[in-house]
Amino acid sequence: MRAIVLALTVAFVVPDFGAGKTYVYKYEGQLLGGLPQEGLGKAGIKVSSKVLLRAEAQNTFVLKLADPQIYEYAGIWPQDRFAPAAKLTEALTADLATPIKFEYANGAVGKVFAPARVSAAALNVHRGVLTILQLNLKNTQNVYEMHEAGPHGVCKTHYMITEEEKTHEITVLKSKDLTNCHERVIKDTGFAHAEKCVECQQRLQSLTGTATYNYTMKPTDAGVQLSEATVDEIHQYSLFNTRTGAVQMRVKQTLQLMEVQNTPIAPDTAQYSARGSLKYEFGAELLQTPIQLLEIKDAVAQTAEVLQHLAANNVDMVHEDAPLKFLELIQLLRAATFENIEAIWNQHKTKPLHRQWILDAAPLAGTPAALRFINEKFQADEFSAPEFTRALLLGLHMATADPEAIQQASLAQSPKISAMPALREVIMLGYGSMVAKYCAEVHTCSADHLKPVHDNAAEAIAKGEISEISLALKVLGNAGHPASLKPIMKLLPGFGSAAAAMPTRVHVDAILALRNIAKKEPKLVQPVALQLFMDKNLHPEARMVACIVLFETKPSVALMSTVAGEIEKEPRNEVANFAYSYIKSLTRSTAPDMVKVAAAANVAVRILSPKLDRQSYFSSTAYHSDLYVSPLMAGAAGTAFIINDAATIVPRAVVTKARAYLAGAASDVVEVGVRTEGLQEALQRTPAADKNADRITKIKHTLQALMNWKAMPASEPLGSIYFKAFGQEIAFTNIDKTFIDNAIEQATQAAKPRAHQLLKETVKALQAGISYQFAKPMLGTEVRRIIPTAVGVPMELGIYSAAVVAAAVNVKATVTPPLPENLETGILDQLRKTDIELQAEARPGVATQTLAVIGVNWPLIQAVVMARGKIHTVAPFKVAARADIPRGNIKVQILPAVAPDHVATISFDTVAVVRNLEDHPADREISLAPAAPSGAQSLIPPSIQKSLCGKVPYFQVKGCIEVASRNAGFMGYNPIYYVVGQHSARISVERGDGPALERVEFEVYIAPEKAPEKSVRETNPALGETQEENIILLKLREYLEAGLKKSSSSSSSSSSRSSSRSSRSSRSSSSSQSSSRARMSRAKLLEDSIVPAFVIIVRAVRSDRKLGYQLAAYLDKPNLRAQLVLSSISNDQWKLCADGVLSSKHKASARVGWGSECQDSSATVKAETGLHESSPAARFQLDWDKAPRLVTTAAMNAIRICEYLPVQIAAHLAGIAVNRAENKANSVGIIIALPTKRSADVIVKTPRMTAAKMAMPLPFALPVEKDGSIPALQNLDIQDKLCHYNSNNTHNDYHTLFLCSTHAVTF
Repeated sequence: MRAIVLALTVAFVVPDFGAGKTYVYKYEGQLLGGLPQEGLGKAGIKVSSKVLLRAEAQNTFVLKLADPQIYEYAGIWPQDRFAPAAKLTEALTADLATPIKFEYANGAVGKVFAPARVSAAALNVHRGVLTILQLNLKNTQNVYEMHEAGPHGVCKTHYMITEEEKTHEITVLKSKDLTNCHERVIKDTGFAHAEKCVECQQRLQSLTGTATYNYTMKPTDAGVQLSEATVDEIHQYSLFNTRTGAVQMRVKQTLQLMEVQNTPIAPDTAQYSARGSLKYEFGAELLQTPIQLLEIKDAVAQTAEVLQHLAANNVDMVHEDAPLKFLELIQLLRAATFENIEAIWNQHKTKPLHRQWILDAAPLAGTPAALRFINEKFQADEFSAPEFTRALLLGLHMATADPEAIQQASLAQSPKISAMPALREVIMLGYGSMVAKYCAEVHTCSADHLKPVHDNAAEAIAKGEISEISLALKVLGNAGHPASLKPIMKLLPGFGSAAAAMPTRVHVDAILALRNIAKKEPKLVQPVALQLFMDKNLHPEARMVACIVLFETKPSVALMSTVAGEIEKEPRNEVANFAYSYIKSLTRSTAPDMVKVAAAANVAVRILSPKLDRQSYFSSTAYHSDLYVSPLMAGAAGTAFIINDAATIVPRAVVTKARAYLAGAASDVVEVGVRTEGLQEALQRTPAADKNADRITKIKHTLQALMNWKAMPASEPLGSIYFKAFGQEIAFTNIDKTFIDNAIEQATQAAKPRAHQLLKETVKALQAGISYQFAKPMLGTEVRRIIPTAVGVPMELGIYSAAVVAAAVNVKATVTPPLPENLETGILDQLRKTDIELQAEARPGVATQTLAVIGVNWPLIQAVVMARGKIHTVAPFKVAARADIPRGNIKVQILPAVAPDHVATISFDTVAVVRNLEDHPADREISLAPAAPSGAQSLIPPSIQKSLCGKVPYFQVKGCIEVASRNAGFMGYNPIYYVVGQHSARISVERGDGPALERVEFEVYIAPEKAPEKSVRETNPALGETQEENIILLKLREYLEAGLKKSSSSSSSSSSRSSSRSSRSSRSSSSSQSSSRARMSRAKLLEDSIVPAFVIIVRAVRSDRKLGYQLAAYLDKPNLRAQLVLSSISNDQWKLCADGVLSSKHKASARVGWGSECQDSSATVKAETGLHESSPAARFQLDWDKAPRLVTTAAMNAIRICEYLPVQIAAHLAGIAVNRAENKANSVGIIIALPTKRSADVIVKTPRMTAAKMAMPLPFALPVEKDGSIPALQNLDIQDKLCHYNSNNTHNDYHTLFLCSTHAVTF
């Protein structure tokens, strides 16, 4: 029986507002942002009023907010209370109290009507009240789901209706999923080229939103009366994921019936017009950032004030608030009209500093007015070409896309820009990106915006203009509009008749233009890419590019299996290897959007691995690697494509791409591609194209052809380079012989007539003194998301990052003897005879600010929770340099510079801020971390004040770091509690107590005959011991005897020749042994016989003494020997000595000694090539006589640790044979032998162990023949050159004997 009563009641559950009656409700709407935990700081606003509701006519009602009040909040929740904003209430009362009209039938709100003078902000508050009245009730169901319109869009809504049995009160519970909406009302900035990663958000969501409505309705004689309604809406956001803590924006609304009156509501006398529906209406939200509230009364005057502040306070050093001021300048320019910007420019264009700040900020404003300003000033010749290019490139990609901005971007057809091809290309690419941004926001965007590009492409095809066709394809690729698929397909082989007459590079450009379309409509692109890939008559490069596009459409298992089947039958190895390598690399993908592709790729690999698993290293290859961390909702991926041609070693194309995942979005951050399509065709006409030649020969011919590039045809392109950012091609360059010729000619022609004049002017300017101020601002990040709330007030999530780099530089030069006044020629010769002294002082600095905010950003009030990070560094320095060119001496002195109180300051704090224009600038700001109660305990103290200081010995420089921190860790063990609060660190550097450091000197002598006496006196290395000489000579005899024995086993004629050669070698060795030993004994200290090649001295000069080091280098060219000696200026005993010698083309060795006279410790490193068991091999050996104690201790500890680890088991599993052995003490050797070109034997010998890994496979074939020769280097014979060099000398020693010997060493 109760179910029947409920059903009958539900039939009349729609609230009834009787005619002739005025229903008076008490209304309150509250927004509060911050962390969900109580006891922390929060910010918000509250709107309260009486709501008068009356039926004016059938289905037409009048709503009035009576006595509206606005409150603001910035405090510790819930202890503190909302404070009334009296002035703001007074300013908004007129708009808020104006009655509005709306359509209402069967519980659904229709159109909204209001006078034109009612602002969009006030009308949105009315919409917030009307949202409560939106009730789509069904008379046949108690529980159901539907999509319901509201301020957020048409969102998924769940209804549940119940009835109280005793009172017959009807309760309606309505809940909305605000992340599941059609026609969602939202404003994004900075997300235009980001892709929504649906699969990422299915795991975890960074932004969630839900709203719950609770209605209580009482039955009356006339129907059902709405007595009370409450709304609880929550928006929760975390950059990583919401499980580990998130900030919240909580919205609450209450509507309570107070009374029913008969007094009518007087409508406004102004005419009412339709103002939309329940959907939130955006106004000027984007013009105002939530990080600062600006009341713009005079845009020109306010902008001039900010410009003056930036120009004046960033001269000597960068101001710590410069980034925030730069953001303020951008905000002012966004609110300015074209006339305002023009007036600002006319006032300051002749002031260099002010001019540069305008040129840096105007493009970032990104408004149609700013784009128009950039265009018109260039047309009026008020911008130079570099200024215009830089400004326009930023402006096109930073502009807010709308039809007006697109119109401003279509300026590539102007005659002035058409005369500059490179600039025209940049503008055309930016135009495509502008259309892509517009279509990302307006999904119903028309293809008419691309009609000019389609027409240009058709005209270029008719005329056969290849460069214009490629440019049009790149623009269409940037736009990524599905309507461009048909024009693109006209240039694809097998789809369009025009494709047959086009070169391969046009086919490739056309295929690549499908990539952005594939992101939107993968099902449209998949069949096209598949057909191109399967077309065996198509050029291999085009097929491999089609493979890239196909896999970017994320094919299914069935489609991947089809591709695998085609690869199995593929006759071209290049295509098969490329596709297989790409599929194989995809099997390891862990990114959420690639999981299904990875599964499909695994199926394909099982089909293909038996045939293609051992591909050549030189084949076309694709690499893909990624990493995704689900708890952080972040990841990265890297992809590289190498498309080779079988004819030459130079790849046809190399492409690298980096992709990033963050907070449920993904984007191709950067992509760089190099193509050599024209170069390949040119090389086909050279010997490099000989199909019968081996690869090494092809490499040599290719290198020779590249060196003779002048002989290549001028009309054919040699290659191209392109650069993409966030999936949009920013710039590209086509390179041909004419391009290279012009570049060289322009460089040489520009340099020849101006070189003398430029050098002369530079010297004069330096003598007079140069003072230069530099400041460069950068907008690193501006990502914003504006979402309406149930109250009708917008909330905003935003991340802003800006930086300013500034430096003041003063340089002055002194030339001795002075240059003639009227020097016209021979200035370079004059400078070579002078002593030049340079004094330079600079104060470079960097200031950065990063802000993350969530909260209310209304035109008249802001209530936000903000995290602020600031870095400010200043690094002053003073340098004096002297170049005594006649003496070959260069000296650089670092002198003490005046440092600020703190050379680096880093701070991070979290605050709740509320401010409104009527009380501006009386902002209220409070830290999110409350004051810790006495006796509070936590892992980290709630308040820290520390100062740590240290002093650099000898230099007498004192450095201090001051750390201050206040957190809310006492509230619990949540990591967020330790983050909120205030944290800072400051670093200061100053002179310490004691003798002052006067300077640090770097001195170089590059004229050996002018080297200082100091270097000769101090350099006394004890190298080249007699024992080492004996070992070398004994080795020489062993090698010669080994060669003799080996040759004796051959034929008798060979034996005779070998014996003769060995005898000559032995006689040569015997005759040279005594003279070599005597000369080495005499010349073991090279400074005894030759001057140093160069000397470098580094010293610190204090008021009482000096400290430093000297490095001297000696080169004995006849004996192929070099020595380096590092010695101390203050301590004559300690030295570090290094002696290297090239014994033969098979062997090189080096000895290093250090300590007192280089005798405390020493080590010898040898590297040699030869044969190991008839296989070409290389041996590396390290010998030492006495190692430092630190090294010995570390080695002993490592041995002990290995005794407790299962080293033998691990080695056995890895296929390594390990045996204990008594090898040479104090020695470690490694032998690497090549039994085949694709395998290696590795043998490692230590004093106690021998380890070997035999037949280890190599990923590619090494170009080493069985006898150890390398054909690619057969013309690069170092031996012949050095032997020829030594034959011209009057003496020969064992070095020459080794060098001119043809015997390979066997070991």
